Amino acid sequence: MLKNKLQNNQLTVGSWITMGNASVVEVMATAGFEWLCIDMEHTSIDLSTAKMLITTIQANNMKALVRVSKNEEVAIKKVMDMGADGIIVPMVKSKEEAQMAVDFVKYPPTGKRGVGLYRAQGYGTKFEEYKKWVEEEAVIIAQIEHIEAVENIEEILSVEGIDGTIVGPYDLSGSMGVPGDYFRDDVQEAIIRVKNACKKYNKPYGFHVIESDPSKLQSRIDEGCTFLAYSVDFFFLGDMAREGMNKIKEGLK
Repeated sequence: MLKNKLQNNQLTVGSWITMGNASVVEVMATAGFEWLCIDMEHTSIDLSTAKMLITTIQANNMKALVRVSKNEEVAIKKVMDMGADGIIVPMVKSKEEAQMAVDFVKYPPTGKRGVGLYRAQGYGTKFEEYKKWVEEEAVIIAQIEHIEAVENIEEILSVEGIDGTIVGPYDLSGSMGVPGDYFRDDVQEAIIRVKNACKKYNKPYGFHVIESDPSKLQSRIDEGCTFLAYSVDFFFLGDMAREGMNKIKEGLK
């Protein structure tokens, strides 16, 4: 179970879905990912498509996470009611914002989520079971992608209900004035601060490895990452196509 792995700080590897097609999920499922994250922040995936993707991911024995568009009550409530196994919340920069994310996932008295009946609650037939499930198994990941989040990382990790972190290297570097240049020393120092805080609080240190090169993922495993997003659907597709065509073109010279 994903929640147990996060609580025990065990390695778990998933990937990122940006294309709103069930076939993409079915192909990705053959690779052995434990979870897939549907990106609703930087893509054209809408709620109807997200529901279809959640269903397809779960039907292929993976956990369905959603990176919501923002840390906002309705955005989170809708994907949870559609049956998502958890959320990745972008731009969490403070303890208060981390608490907001927990409140929008959990029902009272733990949180402040409004109660509705939809797919997650068995269309009204399994509310009691779902209420228990939310408390015990729903996953909430804070995305650390701003220098303010780095400065407040220990307070963020102290919030009950935050299951782990995932560093967003592009936005983090952008918040430091160097978008995309996340191998700079100052950006790397910020990332190390996050890693050290996660170790101190025994919370999963996560990272989105953008590249499809597996050695890049291995290097993050070696440095202690336990919640890892491995590349993106379009990089797996595009990188293999480009690599193959480059070899063909070289052979024709």
